Amino acid sequence: MTAPATAPRERTQPPVIIIGGGLAGLAAALRLAEEGLAVELFEARSVLGGRAASYRDPQTGELIDHCQHVGMACCTNFHDFAVRAGIADQFDRLDKLHFFGPDGTRYDMQAAWWLPAPLHLGPSLLAQAYLTWSERLGIARTLWRLARRPQREGASSPTIGAWLREQGQTEPAIERFWSVVLVSALGESLDRASLAAAQKVFVDGFLNHRGAYAVDVPRTSLRELFDVAVAAKLASLGVRIQRGAPVRELLGDAHGCSSIRGEDGATRDVEDLILATPWRRVGELLSPELATALPELAPLASLAASPISGVHLWFDRDLTPLTHAVLVGRFTQWVFRRERHATAAPGHAQANAHASHTHYYQAVISASRDLSAMTAPAIIAAVRADLAAIFPAAREAVLVAHKIVTEREAVFSYRPGLDTLRPRQQTHVPNLFLAGDWTCTGWPSTMESAVRSGYLAAEAVLARRGRSRQLLAPDLPRSRLAEWLL
Repeated sequence: MTAPATAPRERTQPPVIIIGGGLAGLAAALRLAEEGLAVELFEARSVLGGRAASYRDPQTGELIDHCQHVGMACCTNFHDFAVRAGIADQFDRLDKLHFFGPDGTRYDMQAAWWLPAPLHLGPSLLAQAYLTWSERLGIARTLWRLARRPQREGASSPTIGAWLREQGQTEPAIERFWSVVLVSALGESLDRASLAAAQKVFVDGFLNHRGAYAVDVPRTSLRELFDVAVAAKLASLGVRIQRGAPVRELLGDAHGCSSIRGEDGATRDVEDLILATPWRRVGELLSPELATALPELAPLASLAASPISGVHLWFDRDLTPLTHAVLVGRFTQWVFRRERHATAAPGHAQANAHASHTHYYQAVISASRDLSAMTAPAIIAAVRADLAAIFPAAREAVLVAHKIVTEREAVFSYRPGLDTLRPRQQTHVPNLFLAGDWTCTGWPSTMESAVRSGYLAAEAVLARRGRSRQLLAPDLPRSRLAEWLL
């Protein structure tokens, strides 16, 4: 895909105000600016990217991502956003995923070239010898049932964990297959996660299209991607970005959002406004009159979150030539080899020396609530034990430095019936729109959901201004066999 030509700049109307510089706000700003609208974006923090962010380590000066972010090939709108923003070449696409069984044996998952979807990953599944033959065949049958079940779900519907047990899935099969895929994809444990969300992951990510499962991993830090490169692209399109500019209140009523109040108490009139903050901030920002006009947003305050932890490790030697590893049945879920990917502050001698003499790995643990009861040494020891079990070089390696970063509200907890609470991007207040992975997108809490919400909010703004556009990128096409079978 090539980057689209930019539209002529026609900015005679008042700017669209976007509050929030995460991926949802950035995506909305990009598409509106491409359509020729004036856009002004307010971000409370000094950096853009929201939860897809990095921080500067004070000891080494290196940029460290809060947590590893990856996309999948089925995330067509995130890919579209990356192309339009000029960052698509900063991702490596991995179509061979390295799984390590409980005994340390490596099993690669890759589409069989001779099989169409949804059969393309069958040989990889059948090769996973840490599952019994009965478990492997049972997983295939249960995947078939999952893909064909009705998508309707309510708050009383079973979780994916309960449903799997109803289907006769064994505990080893749940731990070694279903949890491996779903906990990472949904950021939630199977005993809490929605059955419909699990269905979405497997159908869109693994069954519809033979290339959908491939993983896109950033080559550089999240800050360089979103706070630097995307910001530069937006600036080139005329978007005005206000960093360190928190908005304290949205004023208005059922007839419209009239103005915003800044931290200094000053107000500013608005024409159209996209609220792209985290879900917990929405209720805090609405004036009493707006909150009364939007009762459907009140439940957002009770929307549960799920934490994700990144364990950053610097060793004195290389542990593996592999770029990543998926660990089955272990404390650690994924490991990414990030050597030479950390970016030091210019002129920071200590950081440059640190980066050139150490080898950097990041372990990822999703739905990491249990870590709050563990000490940092215990967490590091558990991760090191997992690495030593699969990488012989890790047994003698010296740990030079480590950091544990837990994003406590990394994702919303996708529980049964959640979709009935997720608001649409167009609210009942005519000029107030919403964007965020927590809005109604049909996707879990992912970068894809965030970008989709931004595109949908931009569509709604354009429609209000009399310009009908469909901005969402199409999903990957379903194979003919998948169409017939599923």
